[in-house]
Amino acid sequence: MEQQLSTENNQLSSEEILGLLPHRFPFALIDRVIEHVPGKKAVALKNVTINEPQFQGHFPERPLMPGVLIVESMAQVGGIIVTQMPDLPKGLFVFAGINNVKFRRPVLPGDQLVITCELLSIKRKRFGKVKGEAHVDGKLVCSGELMFSLVD
Repeated sequence: MEQQLSTENNQLSSEEILGLLPHRFPFALIDRVIEHVPGKKAVALKNVTINEPQFQGHFPERPLMPGVLIVESMAQVGGIIVTQMPDLPKGLFVFAGINNVKFRRPVLPGDQLVITCELLSIKRKRFGKVKGEAHVDGKLVCSGELMFSLVD
């Protein structure tokens, strides 16, 4: 069953996100989509909490959100854009590459990531590229380009 956005404001709840993306605990990293322009852009929230499993080992004395999980959060927001494009085949889109990713400041428990992704291109209905940025309190913490490929 195809999931559609449920509100006039183009927002998605966590339950609706689970209907669009295949990720489940502990890898479901988006809490809510607060803005969506179909085929172009999505803005989502990720609430970072101390009880997340990665903080047991990264790092017990000074918990920091791992950069790979920040990038994965951005990729999931990009996945929201792709899953809502009616002209693309349904299937599993996975990472095909990441370019120019930069981490600018640490992300700590208690922070809220505001993640914005914009679609840059779609090729042959199988390959996509998005530009992603993550902010905490209005300050850029991570940015980069993420590439996706449809898995057969």
